[in-house]
Amino acid sequence: MMDAPCPGFAGDPTRQLAFAHGGPVLDGTLRAAPEDFVVEEALGYAASGAGEHVMLTVRKRERNTHDVARALARLAGVPQVAVGYAGLKDRNALATQHFTVQLPGRDAPDWSTLQDGSLEILASQRHNRKIRRGALRGNRFRIRVSAVGGDRDLAERRLQSIREAGVPNYFGSQRFGRDGSNLDRVAALFAGQGRRPNREQRGLLLSAARAYLFNRVAAARVADASWGRVLDGDVISLAGSQRQFLYQPDDATVARRLAQLDIHPTGPLCGRPSRALRPTGAALRLEERALCEWSPWIEALAGMGLDADRRALRLAVEDLEWQWQDDSLQIGFALGAGAYATAVLRELVRIS
Repeated sequence: MMDAPCPGFAGDPTRQLAFAHGGPVLDGTLRAAPEDFVVEEALGYAASGAGEHVMLTVRKRERNTHDVARALARLAGVPQVAVGYAGLKDRNALATQHFTVQLPGRDAPDWSTLQDGSLEILASQRHNRKIRRGALRGNRFRIRVSAVGGDRDLAERRLQSIREAGVPNYFGSQRFGRDGSNLDRVAALFAGQGRRPNREQRGLLLSAARAYLFNRVAAARVADASWGRVLDGDVISLAGSQRQFLYQPDDATVARRLAQLDIHPTGPLCGRPSRALRPTGAALRLEERALCEWSPWIEALAGMGLDADRRALRLAVEDLEWQWQDDSLQIGFALGAGAYATAVLRELVRIS
């Protein structure tokens, strides 16, 4: 393989990313209890009522998604690949999400035997297909930040700015493991060192590598104030859609649609050449500058079979609402698939 461009990573790799709105204006404590961080997954569709899969709606507390998937597979007596889910949910949270378990021609087991203080089965119904990764509309968050200190008037203005302009669509720290440890494992993998990860671990590491490179480009766009505007040669994504198109300077609608958060400039999810559109001009030059030291990682990702893609640089924060209490802030909002609540919170509050 090849050498990593950096000998090691220390600490949370998202901590030094550029802020779009000037940096946090509050201090506080997040996740004092799992109930302070509530996530509700919205698939955007319901179980079909018939088929060889069973769709389960579960509420988990202090358990990660992989652990729940393994438990479902063990009880059903199927390989873990027969269990589907749309995305990973935080461990230290109260999270509601959906799973499918493939059981062709078989009765479902008694799912209630899995229930304990960490897992509750809310619904079970037959479905006609496996839930695929990324196949969801988004997530709704209800978050309590406790022990809040700082200027609440300034925080009100910051929340209004976030509502109107969105936030950078950074990958959150959980993508990189505790203190960024997954990135050291990525460097070892790309250098052909250490133990060979299993399929699940390998996928997590490759995702972490792509997320880290994307964040570098996103931070560079934030630093030059172009994360919410288009550059010459930009690839633009349509909000809530997989559709992408190249920026045309003579398109008079672009400025209005950007202001309405209907479209967003994009950054790279690195990999081998694919059908994904590629930027040109100023947008390409900025990406090349941001990633010039990381070509070994980009080559490794391509060599491991990942197709290049694009991701929106800007994240619209939908249905944003908040309420102040004695020493805490209750905040709720909805995000599209693949987005991180921490990308919103970091623009407002410095978490202890």
